[in-house]
Amino acid sequence: MLSQLVEFIREHYSTKESIPLHSPVFGAAEEALVLDTLRSTFVSSVGAYVDQFETQLAAFTGAEKAVAVVNGTAALHIALRLVGVKSGDLVLTQPLSFIATVNAIRYCGAQPVFIDIERATLSLSPMAMEQWLTEQAFMDDQGICRHRDTNAVIRACVPMHTFGHPADLNSLMSVCARWNIALVEDAAEALGSYRGGRHVGTWGKASALSFNGNKIITTGGGGAVLTDTQSAVWVKHMTTTAKVPERQDFTHDDVGYNYRLPNLNAALGCAQMSRLLAYVQEKRLLASEYRHIFQDSPYSFVDEPEGTQSNFWLNAIVAEDRPARDFMLQETQAKGIQTRPAWRLLHQQSMYEECLRGELKVAEDLAERLVNLPSSVRRSTVL
Repeated sequence: MLSQLVEFIREHYSTKESIPLHSPVFGAAEEALVLDTLRSTFVSSVGAYVDQFETQLAAFTGAEKAVAVVNGTAALHIALRLVGVKSGDLVLTQPLSFIATVNAIRYCGAQPVFIDIERATLSLSPMAMEQWLTEQAFMDDQGICRHRDTNAVIRACVPMHTFGHPADLNSLMSVCARWNIALVEDAAEALGSYRGGRHVGTWGKASALSFNGNKIITTGGGGAVLTDTQSAVWVKHMTTTAKVPERQDFTHDDVGYNYRLPNLNAALGCAQMSRLLAYVQEKRLLASEYRHIFQDSPYSFVDEPEGTQSNFWLNAIVAEDRPARDFMLQETQAKGIQTRPAWRLLHQQSMYEECLRGELKVAEDLAERLVNLPSSVRRSTVL
């Protein structure tokens, strides 16, 4: 099976060189728009491509508005601020994620609470979340959810759509409604993913997208907040240093953030958006090939959850145990094919070891056995 996998990956990418886990591809469209931006001299935060990119994102996802920012972490930070997360609050999230998810929570002065994930989605488990809240939380006289031991407000929850696979948003929304908790989606990896025909990132009050160099489309660095029209006005204002636009004397009415996406990056994003549907289609075809290779093997392919359409940003398999995982990693990497284990779980990172958490059996088990496989779009797709 391993030799079949290696042979398939090499044939798929048509190279004898090292094959990365995920890398961007560019063509003439990207070159033309970036060059146009350079010639215009509008390379910073003012320019037509920022507006165009935001319009394209909103249209594609079905969100009322998209506000482009400098990266996905900034997008999540401002989305959390939008729903009222502040110093001393608690925010429920999952331990299997990139560290930006919890760093954004900490930027608000809040503390993450780690809740287990589901095997089917690799995302925040609604059942585990309900159980933790039942045991650890109460509703005060004002209808605010609070932690029993500390009386801290439990303000929000942040599911992350792991590897592009949609979380169980229907159930998470139900739990949030019962406990008066805001849902903020970390959709950094999930542009082009849907649950029940509805694009992820459009379920809660706000969500965050990322356009880092390893995402399905890239602006080099960049992100966006998806939200409603009224909230987008506040997001745009706060990410533009809270500068009062009609004043010429640089008056600012709040402690804002210099989170604006440069026009140069947005131009790259506009060109990439024109390829997004083709990218999703190719990624889904690659996933079907991986699914076939692993169907009669000791490794379990991580498929899209029932009722969803995933962009399969990063394909993944789950080994029988850690030795089998390590064998897969060692053998593929020795043959010049980049594979990767799961992120180190967030509650095991030194700065978050003391945070509150529930039982994390599923996350801890899968982190020992998961392997990511090469998932780049081929250059031939843009030619």
